[in-house]
Amino acid sequence: MKWEKFEGIQKMLRDNRFGGGQAGAARSGIGLLGGVLRCRRCGRILRVYYKGDENQFVRYACSRAELDTKEARCIAFSGAPADAAVARELLRVVEPAAIEAAVLASQQEAQAHSEVVAALSRDLEAASYRALRAQRQYEAADPENRLVARELEHRWNQALEEVQALELRIAEESGAAASGGGTLEEFQTLATDLEAVWNDEHTDERTKKRLLRALVREIVVDIDEQNSEVVLLIHWKGGIHTPIRLPRRRRGQNSTQIPKDLIEAVRSLSRICSDQTIAGVLNRARLLTGHGNFWSRALITSLRHRNGIECHDAQRQAAEGWINLSEAARLLGTTRNTLRDAIERGDIAGERPIACGPWILNRRSLQSEGAQQFIGRVRSRQKYSTRAPSEQSSLDFSTTYQKEVL
Repeated sequence: MKWEKFEGIQKMLRDNRFGGGQAGAARSGIGLLGGVLRCRRCGRILRVYYKGDENQFVRYACSRAELDTKEARCIAFSGAPADAAVARELLRVVEPAAIEAAVLASQQEAQAHSEVVAALSRDLEAASYRALRAQRQYEAADPENRLVARELEHRWNQALEEVQALELRIAEESGAAASGGGTLEEFQTLATDLEAVWNDEHTDERTKKRLLRALVREIVVDIDEQNSEVVLLIHWKGGIHTPIRLPRRRRGQNSTQIPKDLIEAVRSLSRICSDQTIAGVLNRARLLTGHGNFWSRALITSLRHRNGIECHDAQRQAAEGWINLSEAARLLGTTRNTLRDAIERGDIAGERPIACGPWILNRRSLQSEGAQQFIGRVRSRQKYSTRAPSEQSSLDFSTTYQKEVL
């Protein structure tokens, strides 16, 4: 093995090793910028974190100091907006160069075919001369000398076969030169499909990353806290620097749309529950955020602010008359299970936005005609109910049975 080849292999191994300021080899995963983002504050390479059931959400964070010395993270931000912005910039830069390179390659290929056709034409001219000379020699030979005539005839046939083969090759090369060339307009039309190919779900992610690293040396990133923006500075290998500023996603702001029924459930629950309680109800029901995370008080607060939902207020709750199932059962003098059955039958109006969450009722619903009939039935049953165990002087089951029958 030559020393230059050995050094090339060693350099390839060093470049493919992650860590020590190296980007490492392109890995699988949707994170396009993994290994090329460098923190502007500490100079370390940012790490990639995936979330969700199928790792469909990506986040970049400078957490090396946190892992080593338990210090606070320098920066952290959502990966989807940054990936999309850099991809758009990459496609914008690549498309003109790709068109120019394709046209140049087409011209070079056409020129190569022309040179081959010219060389074959010269060979054909020489072969035709040899075939004509062989024909003249055959015609000038003495027919009586069959041995010489047979040899001259064989040479003439070989010369004719060579001419025929060269003519076929010239026809093939001429056809390839005519069909292989492309115009600038044709390549511009093909270039419009580059973005569609890039965004196609079947395109290999590692191919995208290799293309990115072929053009980008590194991307220095920082957070502008005052303007709440992610600042990216792309260092191209040609020496050009491109700045990009992206609005930073605030805590609790999901890039995916929250279902309307979940928003309405939060609106209903906020009448009797605090943000912390609502978060617990949604997590218990396994209703995760758009990024597959558990809800927190801050996320519920952000969701309310974005959808114009007022926070829970005890005074407003009392003024509007909102109560839960336990409070309503205590007001009616019955049990929770009995009241729940009445709500499910439609005797009393109530709602339960989340299957495992609290019931929400209004005091006015307890004054309806159906509610009054329900209260009458409950009180009539309580009138003939057995005495409490503390009030019973004996355990005579026959006496209890007679009272229940009556």
